[in-house]
Amino acid sequence: MADTLYELSARANNGSEFAFDKLRGKVVLVVNTASKCGFTPQYRGLEALNRKYRDRGLVVVGFPCDQFGHQEPAGDEEIKGFCELNFGVTFPLMAKIEVNGNGTHPVFSFLKSRAAGFGGRRIKWNFTKFLVMPDGTTVRRFPPQTEPEAIEADIEAALGN
Repeated sequence: MADTLYELSARANNGSEFAFDKLRGKVVLVVNTASKCGFTPQYRGLEALNRKYRDRGLVVVGFPCDQFGHQEPAGDEEIKGFCELNFGVTFPLMAKIEVNGNGTHPVFSFLKSRAAGFGGRRIKWNFTKFLVMPDGTTVRRFPPQTEPEAIEADIEAALGN
């Protein structure tokens, strides 16, 4: 198990390797996403946070996941197109992953080990949000129903403002 987020990497939506080490010292908002979920409109709020705070050190990272109600059936290229066309997403999207079970991606194993949710470590649904502080170890977890705008004060505090 990694000690910091910066020790981990993931496959980006375009197939390249995305090393979290390049985000050292930034505030990172990691979200498991889906295109056919009741929470899908949160992409709009995530992109608004991305645009508002990226120059101050926030990086939003989306991880599509199809483990909840088969709400992300598309392939990586189609997911990227959907997000760009419908929500203007410019933040990094990773390749589709699993967030629970034997196939849990190491990024989500790390995040869940640092911040349990209501009822334990297991992720219950799409759009669970993890706010990682600049130290790469401190993590705050927000449930799916928490709108991106509702964590803006936490982002401001993490950015030191």
